[in-house]
Amino acid sequence: MAKGIIVFFSFLLLLASPYLASASGSGLSYDFYKTTCPSLELLVKKEVARIYYIHGNAAISFLRNMFHDCAVQGCDASLLLESVPGHPGEKGSEHNTGMRNFKYVDEIKAAVEKACPGVVSCADIIILSGRDGVAMLGGPQFKVKTGRRDTRKFSLAAADATLLPQDVDVTTFLNLMETFGLDIREAVALIGAHTVGRTHCKNLVKRLYPTVDPTLNYTYSYYLKKRCPTPHPPLKAVLYSRNDPITPMKFDNNYFKNVIQMKGLLKLDNALYLDPRTKPYVVKMAKDNNYFYAQFVEGISILTEYKVLTGLQGEIRKHCKWVN
Repeated sequence: MAKGIIVFFSFLLLLASPYLASASGSGLSYDFYKTTCPSLELLVKKEVARIYYIHGNAAISFLRNMFHDCAVQGCDASLLLESVPGHPGEKGSEHNTGMRNFKYVDEIKAAVEKACPGVVSCADIIILSGRDGVAMLGGPQFKVKTGRRDTRKFSLAAADATLLPQDVDVTTFLNLMETFGLDIREAVALIGAHTVGRTHCKNLVKRLYPTVDPTLNYTYSYYLKKRCPTPHPPLKAVLYSRNDPITPMKFDNNYFKNVIQMKGLLKLDNALYLDPRTKPYVVKMAKDNNYFYAQFVEGISILTEYKVLTGLQGEIRKHCKWVN
């Protein structure tokens, strides 16, 4: 988290305005919009539910948005900004392949703007819709702090450098999670979000071709080869495999049960069970769904408060795609 010396003048400004805070997250609160947009949380929840019954996969997209936005330069809605000439956006990163349904974030933002114009940030809408998306998928219900502001900065290069590749190892994964303030237990819980959604075949090629990864359940590999029958999958064909073939639309601990059977889709998944640092948490979360939920909530709360813009920093975008 960003830290700095608060000079006396800044201290006076902080006393004078409840909206001025540092990027450390100290400006966030559970009732930030209590007076400026009291209907916000109910409105977002209704919109997420409405969209879910139109397109259930959107709930998974809302969940993924939290991770892919917060991981790059903090939870500041940089993910949502469109490319401009000479300045490509984060959506174009190879590590954001498969990210979609951004139009539904725009719909939520439009509904919020109608009720509370110019008040609620896109960054907070990402977090609230992600939280409510988890609930719609049968996962835990929990509170999140709000008060984030939107960035004017975005970088494709930053997304490429920060978001993890599909064949990342456990040490690299844990090191990144540590930069967000997450311990091993919380990191393992957050990767459990892979219990929903799907993985594009291009991210599975190295595990299946030319030979099957020895850490992959061999019987399961036959199923995956049926889903991904070529080592050169065309992106436009959208060839994919569900992360969890048993309950693919339910946020539960089946991810960990699959990993113990060496049925994790990505190299990291099975590696978490094989690594002595992470194995005990994989086993415990596979046995106890409530324990998984508790650690996930703790981890996502830390991640979503990472390096946020608050107070007079950034802006409140009218449209999430563009800076004002």
